[in-house]
Amino acid sequence: MLHKNTKPSLTQKLYRADQVKHLELEAAAKMGLTKFELMQRAGKAVFERCVSLMPNTETYLILVGVGNNAGDGYIAALNAANAGKAVILCAIEPEREVKGDVARAQKAWIDNGGKVQAFETKLLTQCDLIIDALLGIGIAGIIRNEFADVIDAINASLVPVVSVDIPSGLDADTGESLGRCIQADITITFIGIKLGLTTGAGKQSCGQLIFEDLGIGKAFADIARSDASALDMAHFKGLAPRPVHSHKGSYGRLLCVGGNVGMAGAIRLSAEAALRSGTGLVKVYANEGSKVQISAGRPEIMVTSSDLEQALAWATCIVIGPGLGQDDWSKATYDTVLHFCQNNPKPMVIDADALNIMANTASFVTIPDCVMTPHSGEAARLLSVSVEEVEDNRFIFARQVAERYHATCVLKGAGTIIDDEQNAWVCRHGNPGMATAGMGDVLTGIIGSLLAQGVETNLACQYGVSLHAKAGDIVAQKHGQRGMLASDLFDTVRMLINE
Repeated sequence: MLHKNTKPSLTQKLYRADQVKHLELEAAAKMGLTKFELMQRAGKAVFERCVSLMPNTETYLILVGVGNNAGDGYIAALNAANAGKAVILCAIEPEREVKGDVARAQKAWIDNGGKVQAFETKLLTQCDLIIDALLGIGIAGIIRNEFADVIDAINASLVPVVSVDIPSGLDADTGESLGRCIQADITITFIGIKLGLTTGAGKQSCGQLIFEDLGIGKAFADIARSDASALDMAHFKGLAPRPVHSHKGSYGRLLCVGGNVGMAGAIRLSAEAALRSGTGLVKVYANEGSKVQISAGRPEIMVTSSDLEQALAWATCIVIGPGLGQDDWSKATYDTVLHFCQNNPKPMVIDADALNIMANTASFVTIPDCVMTPHSGEAARLLSVSVEEVEDNRFIFARQVAERYHATCVLKGAGTIIDDEQNAWVCRHGNPGMATAGMGDVLTGIIGSLLAQGVETNLACQYGVSLHAKAGDIVAQKHGQRGMLASDLFDTVRMLINE
């Protein structure tokens, strides 16, 4: 049976911005540190990471605002200058007075011979590294024009960017861009990893995410309740070895329902993914006109177009949706499956056109062990909101799908989110090469396979999503992102599931 490391590490726990903001000083105090000492540690960590990750950079352009993020920037500048780097430090409002620990950090920089100057675009041609300490986690609403103009200039330059704690202009909770957002190459985040750095536009904007707990991470985790957990293949111990005395019936019977005329490929991908993930028997119920295409070249898949009720009774798990379509055959098939499963509960994965029929007919009744796997467009239709709203707050809308349908929601996309109404998880793996036809069908087949083999629902979703995304990363690393096909993942999925 599948096992997962039960105790999340500091790097698995994800937090809201207000938790970090309000509890970091309490955690620091527990460790005998002042706020300024914490700022010193943050600035030093930024510089040290810049040296280790970009060792051949000699001229730093450090951009600061007026908040605590700016204090980290001043300390990073001080460390860089003392190490012999050339440092240009620009404040967006150089004449504006800063207060408290930020003023103390600024004074330390100036007392060391440093200058604070206004930003000019030409400075971007004089540096080989930009440190973004403009805006931190405390901003709300659309950012001001003077910041937006600087962010535009930075994003248009070819100079690598390291963001301090969070890319400036990013909402730390949702990952939404607040009008403009730095596109960082590296983001060094402190104390607790913020939700918005892990999914949607936030995952794109932060580049390589580096976590520094500044020596208070454990103390912080003891007093703050994490809002979600990050998933990584390294967290799973994998499926147990198979007993010698077993047979095909020991590893589940999966029924995949879909494959309307002209859409045979989607359900074929789901079925083959399920076989490669270890299901003993896989059967497809499809439109009569699709049977030949589904079975051609993969004789291990059983295919039928008659007696759906008998096929449903045979299965230990049901997948419905890939290539289902939305015509009369589709709706009649969907109604039969749902009616059967309401009276004969079995684990079920609902995807693609089954979600669209559900959104259009509101014909859903709660089924135990039900998994829904929408992308943002399907989630938007299920909740009667816009795609933009979903993408701007993926954690919230994944929870809403789970709560409305009393199901486990797998919201696909950059940083796929799993939500079971009480808890949320987000996948660290995956890459843009996976934005291609059929990838979701493969994921559906993998999750269905794990459920058919008796893996508990949440674990099947967490492991299935991680396995699928990690396979995509391995294929991309070997052959590149462009041109990746969904079926390219099969061999790698098979390899990973046997580790």
